[in-house]
Amino acid sequence: MFGCMTRRIQDYILERKRCKARLVTKDGRCNIEYGNVKYSSQLHFLADFWTTFVEIRWRFVLFMFCAVFALSWFIFGLLWYWIARSNGDLKWQNPKPHHTPCVDNVKGLTEAFLYSVETQTTIGYGGRALTPYCPGAVALLIIQYLLGTIINCFLCGVILCKISLPKKRAKSISFSEMAVISPKNGSLSLSIRVANLRKSLMIGSQIYGKLLRTTYTPEGEKIIMDQVSIDFTVDAGKDNLFFVCPLTLYHIINKTSPFFEMAVDTLHKQEFELVVFFDGTAESTTSACQVRTSFLPQEIMWGYNFLPIISRSKEGKYKVDFSNFSRVVPMATAHCAYCFHNIKGHHHHSIGGQDNEGFEVIEINDPHSTNM
Repeated sequence: MFGCMTRRIQDYILERKRCKARLVTKDGRCNIEYGNVKYSSQLHFLADFWTTFVEIRWRFVLFMFCAVFALSWFIFGLLWYWIARSNGDLKWQNPKPHHTPCVDNVKGLTEAFLYSVETQTTIGYGGRALTPYCPGAVALLIIQYLLGTIINCFLCGVILCKISLPKKRAKSISFSEMAVISPKNGSLSLSIRVANLRKSLMIGSQIYGKLLRTTYTPEGEKIIMDQVSIDFTVDAGKDNLFFVCPLTLYHIINKTSPFFEMAVDTLHKQEFELVVFFDGTAESTTSACQVRTSFLPQEIMWGYNFLPIISRSKEGKYKVDFSNFSRVVPMATAHCAYCFHNIKGHHHHSIGGQDNEGFEVIEINDPHSTNM
């Protein structure tokens, strides 16, 4: 039991290290920090205040929604209180019996605050009303109404924009947890699965990848994030995918592929990150979105293939079994891309073990079968 717990702790620590080492997490977030940014550069966020408000977290949006309305009501309440005080309408000022107030039934700060709320929200209960004898009060009514309308439009626009963000549609696009390398149509291919969990289509879908790794130039310069383009394709091509059901994406490992020099025993020793991008336009909202995920060397399985997930029922309907979406099965595969393309027989990599080329077969006679 103690050994099992220790193994789980070690796996958890290893997984945490992998997450920290990723540039792009499995759910598409970028693991990057910006430092030593000048103060003047940070003012650009205020210049583009609409994008700033849309991208902040929901907790801050809701807090800002409540705080802006409450603060505007309170500020205008103070202004209405000041007008009532200037006109001698307050209760403690003992107005004359035939005194004409600026606002009826506003005799204190609480009444002034309630009248501010009623004015900005256009409730109008009827107990408090503006009289036409104070020009300043009429001007303040117009200013509060216009400013309240602007606040309503801005905050409601921010909330509606956050609700309809393309990122939410991207949540229904799912990638397989692992990538596999196996033969496909006479070529050695790296395969990834992607699924659209909604029945609405993604129009103009395109998919591509970037291999991120650390390289050195001939001059000795270290490039930490060197990007190499990775092309993916499906059976029907790589442009304008018909994304009505889960698709298996293939990257052909040929001499131009960065995976050509890798082998089954060296793949997991490599240091790289394969980032896969999916771009498309939602059919229902016509909003463009991008889905990202990444694969580390430990998440690429050599010599495996995905299980089939699409079948057809007796009624003629197509069915998708998502229980097999990320499940794989062993498949005879060459132990390196070079052997697959250049050596006859491909030297298939065995899942159960590896062949010993130096093994020599000899015959041993059974002593019990020797003639006496």
